[in-house]
Formats: sequence, structure tokens, C-alpha cells
Amino acid sequence: MLFNTISFAIFFPIVFALYWFVTNKSLKLQNILLLVASYYFYSCWDWRFLFLLIFSTLLDYFTGIKMSDSKNKSQKKIWFWISISVNLGFLGIFKYYNFFADSFTTLLSTFGFSVNPWTLQIILPVGISFYTFHGLSYVIDIYKDRIKAERNFIDYSLFVSYFPLLVAGPIERATHLLPQIKQKREFEYSKAVDGLRQILWGLFKKVVIADQCAEYANIIFNNSSQYNGSTLFLGAILFSFQIYGDFSGYSDIALGVSRLLGIELLKNFSYPYFSRDIAEFWRRWHISLSSWFKDYLYFPLGGSKNGKLIQIRNTFIIFIVSGFWHGANWTFIVWGLLHAIYIMPSIIFNTNRNHLEIVAKNKFLPSIRESISMSITFLSVVFAWIFFRAENLTSAFEYIKIIFSKSLFTIPEVRPYYIILSIFILIATEWFGRKEDFALSNFDQKTSKTLRWILYYIILFMVYYLSSDNGHQFIYFQF
Repeated sequence: MLFNTISFAIFFPIVFALYWFVTNKSLKLQNILLLVASYYFYSCWDWRFLFLLIFSTLLDYFTGIKMSDSKNKSQKKIWFWISISVNLGFLGIFKYYNFFADSFTTLLSTFGFSVNPWTLQIILPVGISFYTFHGLSYVIDIYKDRIKAERNFIDYSLFVSYFPLLVAGPIERATHLLPQIKQKREFEYSKAVDGLRQILWGLFKKVVIADQCAEYANIIFNNSSQYNGSTLFLGAILFSFQIYGDFSGYSDIALGVSRLLGIELLKNFSYPYFSRDIAEFWRRWHISLSSWFKDYLYFPLGGSKNGKLIQIRNTFIIFIVSGFWHGANWTFIVWGLLHAIYIMPSIIFNTNRNHLEIVAKNKFLPSIRESISMSITFLSVVFAWIFFRAENLTSAFEYIKIIFSKSLFTIPEVRPYYIILSIFILIATEWFGRKEDFALSNFDQKTSKTLRWILYYIILFMVYYLSSDNGHQFIYFQF
């Protein structure tokens, strides 16, 4: 079930009505309702993988209790490694087994050996990387004595499988989400209205920006040898806005839906394309994943406390692992490696914390220096997205080779004027709303009622006119 479909437009109002008007007197009933709704939501993709989700939930629930009840450190460590090994084992089998098998075959072939490895003919369970990381952070936090094990199975199961974030995040922490699950929620009209605005803006980014950019980006990338350099450059730009509109659009809808249910999720995007360097970009892009790797990988490896060389090593590790997390393909690893290289100057010269405030704070427009910094950062990100989008490394290098030919200075063969106009609307709206949690937040305090409703109706019309009956799948569902 997709957020941008008729089926979800029917599903969610039913859940909302039951949640606030039937089960509202009992927190337990509300949580049971959300859990049942979450399992139904997930089973709409493939009900067979629901059993994998439930197994993962049971595993971490019981190992968490066993760790909390352990009488000594060694016993606690045994249960910890059982959970870690099984969780990563499932993730490895479903997501990475074929990659390693194929890579090993290729390596052997370079030495003249011919093998036919056994590979798995199965699809990747939707959201496995996300709910596995939910469970891993929970188990690690118990092992490190940051939290106590949750003994209410319904509450813990809801933490893992809460449907707004189940298949594409944000990656939540038990310290943030579980307390909200365990406390009574009250309906707040102002939060609900803001939630509807965030859903509307998320649908705009998904349907009007991402899906329309995808049509042209797919044509250009899938037929790159037939186009000139300027067209391929345009294709890379369009994909950059496609993936931003798609993923941040999903996050906006997820946060808005959850806000309507009285639960606040972690913010996942903060206007990343307005960043002035790569360090700032990663503080604003997929924030929940970046912070997860920082807390559970970067700091345990030593962070930046043991000298510059260790800090550089750890930075390369988290970016390469981040690339690998996105998919079992060398293109993702190169994408992560590129970002590690990009961020090196700010690590070496200790400038990675230079831009903590939003660009052009308290100003209408950025300075010339800020504009240049944003442009360089954006173009660097666009270049890396080519590897992220390409089918393989050969295709990526061929794509780049054509871009950096003389044909870069010709007129693009594809000219999607209305999409460029939509992107301009996106950029302008987010620029003027960049101080808020999302572009339309507190919109009622900034504009007149008439202007506000005109904009709402324009967005609704565009979403309705451009949407398809079955909806376009979100990119991050494959991760």
C-alpha cells in the first residue's frame, strides 16, 4: 500500500476514525489498533514477509528481556550477539548474498577459474533495512545500559512496525518513540492541521516533482548513449530532484500522518539542497540514518577522539557502509566513497561544524559567497547521484564521459519546461519556509487566508491531475 494511492486514502481515514472516536478511551486499545493496522499495511505488499517482520520483533523483544535479566556481563553478551547475528544474518541473506556470490565469481574469473554459484531467487522484503535498524538500536541501547527492556509486547511491536515509518523511515529510536507509545495521546487541532499541511506538501514533492522528474530521468539514464552531454547533465539534475522529492516527500507524509495520530516522529530532512558544504548536507539529508551511523558506528569506532587519522578512517568507514546499506551494488559503494572524499577537506581543516545555522538567516537572499558554496555543493551531490542511479559502474562512467564532452555546451535534446517550472516552485517555497520544520509549517501565520487556500487548491489540483490510480512506488522501498 502506497501513501499516494486511493487505497491509502481509504485505509487511513478508517484508522483515524477508529483511533480517535472508538478506542480513544483506552491507550491499550489504541496501540492494538495501530499494531493491527501496521501489520495490514505491511501485508498489502506481500503477506509472507509479515512473518519475517514478526520473527524479527519476537527475537529482539525476548533477547532484550534476557539481557536486562542477565546476572552477569558474559550472559548479557551472549544474548546481545544472538540478536545482532540473527538480525544481520537475515539482512545479509536477503539483501547481500547474491552480491557477494557474484563478486566472488567475478574475482575467481580474473584468475581463470570458472564457477557457477548458487544464488537466491527471492525479492527483497520491503523495509527490511529500516525495521532491522530499529531493532538493532534497541538491542544496542539495552546492552549499553541506556534503556531498560520493554516488557509490554504490544508496545514494543508497535515501535518496530508503526506503519507511517515501517517501510522507508525515518529510523526511530526506542528512547524517542517508545515513551510516546506508552503515554496517553490527546487530539490537538493545531497539530492535526499542521500534519495535513505536511501531508499535502509531501504529496506535492512525490507526485508533482519526483514522479514527473522520474519520467524524463528514466528515459535519459536508460538511453544515455543516444543523448548529448547537456541532456545527460539535465538527466542528472532531474534525478537529483526526483530522489529528493521522492524520499523527503515520503518522510513528510509519514510525519504528517503520525502527527494526526498524536505521535511525533524524528525529522528526516532539513532543506539539504541549500547546504554550503557536504558536512552540512549530511546534517540535513536522511538525518535519522546519518545520526544512526554516527551513534552506533562512528562513536564506537572512536569517533574523532583519537587523532586525525582515526577520524578520517572512521569517516570513510561510515560513508562506505552507508553506501552499502542503500544496496548491494558497487555503484552505491562508490557513491558513499565519493561523499567521504567530498567531506575530507572539512574534516582535515576542522570546518565540518561551520554551517550549523540555516543559510541566509534573517536575510531575504543568500550572499554571493553563500550562493557559490551552495552551487558547488549541489553540483558535487548531483555528480555522486549519477553513480547512485546507474545500473552498474560501466554505465556510470560512460554517462560521465559523455557529460564531460564538447556536447555539454549544446542545447539539451529533452526540454521538460513544466517540470522545470515545478522545480522552481519547490525551491522558492522551501527557500521562504526554510526556517520551519517543513516548508508549509505555520503557513497560516505568514499569509492571508485567501492566499493560503488558493495555494492549497493549486497543490491539490496538481496532485490530483498528475497522480496515477496505482501510484508510483517510492525509491527507498528497495532499500
